[in-house]
Amino acid sequence: METNQTKGHLAALLTVLIWGTTFISTKVLLEDFQPVEILFFRFLLGLAALYLVLPRPLRGTTPRQELTFAGAGLCGICLYYLLENIALTDTLASNVGVIVSVSPFFTALLSRWFLGQEGKLRATFLVGFAVAMGGIALISLGGGGLQLNPVGDLLALLAALVWAFYSILTRKISTFGYPTILTTRRVFLYGILWMVPALFLFDFRWDLGRLTDPTALGNLLFLGLGASALCFVTWNVAVKRLGALKTSIYIYLVPVITVAASVVILDEPFTWRTGVGTALTLAGLLLSEGRVPRLPGRGGHFSPEK
Repeated sequence: METNQTKGHLAALLTVLIWGTTFISTKVLLEDFQPVEILFFRFLLGLAALYLVLPRPLRGTTPRQELTFAGAGLCGICLYYLLENIALTDTLASNVGVIVSVSPFFTALLSRWFLGQEGKLRATFLVGFAVAMGGIALISLGGGGLQLNPVGDLLALLAALVWAFYSILTRKISTFGYPTILTTRRVFLYGILWMVPALFLFDFRWDLGRLTDPTALGNLLFLGLGASALCFVTWNVAVKRLGALKTSIYIYLVPVITVAASVVILDEPFTWRTGVGTALTLAGLLLSEGRVPRLPGRGGHFSPEK
């Protein structure tokens, strides 16, 4: 059991380490691609990669299970990323980073309604949520202040809610007993199908000549193979081993990683605000997960709250 928990935490950590740098890649690609174009190409690449890794089909599913796959594809693939990418064109990236990080709170509420075994909201979760959000806000304010842009900010908030629904659906999918790669591939397929109507609404262009630019190609491959194919598998593994609520708490780390990547890749300054904000976010992660330090006389190590 402990080994499964450790693997789940490692899978979640690997996922957010990669996802934390996707804001940079997406921002670069938005100069030449529409939001829906980035989504379509990255998940098409991800789907192809998963087929190459495990080419055998997923058989024996029931209509109810297919409906769950379709719902996960709509929420976690189509709507979440479409809302997030459009939000990035209408508001500051820092705003989006703060707002989408409330998804663990939405996940907790939905878990309480739909997953009875994960429904109890401990005081440590609420305190940790407040501490983490304070840290994330401090990081975002480090660049000169949090500016409100109603349309973009509302889209980011909707994205956070949609991701919470996706987390619940993936928890349900994890109980079906199918290989994670096959279920992830099925979700990708439905997500791409849900995107098709949006292709006609957002001036989609094939124009593959844009991929002759090494920067554009590299960022798209990173999003398609790393952030999509690999990370959705590792995220689903984490959800299967830890549960939807525990796994979603790792989303708090995404803005921290984004700041660190910006410092290394974009040479942005690391201020005292980002330092304190990083520490608060990490502390909030531990509190939300119900981990508190024991006193030396009681073992001197971290222990999950009972």
